[in-house]
Amino acid sequence: MDLAVLLPVKRFEHAKGRLAALLDEAARARLARWLATRVVGAVRPLPTFIACDDEGVATWADSEGAEVLWTPQLGLNGAVDGSRAMIAGKGFDHLVVAHSDLPLAAGLAAVAVPGTVTLVPDRHGDGTNVVAAPLDAPLRAVYGAGSFRAHLGQALAGPHPVSVRRDGALGLDVDTVADLTHPLIREELPAWLQTILAGHRR
Repeated sequence: MDLAVLLPVKRFEHAKGRLAALLDEAARARLARWLATRVVGAVRPLPTFIACDDEGVATWADSEGAEVLWTPQLGLNGAVDGSRAMIAGKGFDHLVVAHSDLPLAAGLAAVAVPGTVTLVPDRHGDGTNVVAAPLDAPLRAVYGAGSFRAHLGQALAGPHPVSVRRDGALGLDVDTVADLTHPLIREELPAWLQTILAGHRR
């Protein structure tokens, strides 16, 4: 199995808008970059690709040893689908697509099983935090509300075996203040963010 990893990453300054009541733009960008760096570190040394349309993200990706796939104005789903095609053209046969905001991404590469489509839903069973699939699987990106059911329906209609992995770590992502205060996430957060959260509680 020739495995690669893909992370779609939006401009850091535009990330985590739902945290605006707690963090200003600079802090949200700092958090988004910290999260993405953890995910890249968790899959190293696997070949890792970053789908983006922002020079700042591209510079960060270069610094992390990842390959940039430039996907301007495609949106999340278009960026993922376009990147899958580009990665398949590089000789890989299996791809892990993960969100860049998974603070507990250790073990991410182990989701990939040869010849199998593996889906990891978020902890609410609504979103799809990780998709690992053969690159010849007829699987389109359908991220957004209800994406897990949409991805699962496509996978079950395809030719490959399908596995749903409900993972207590990989099912955790960061979108809201409640996510930041989840006990497994909070203990991993950097000190500067711990301090902000402590002040928010008072």
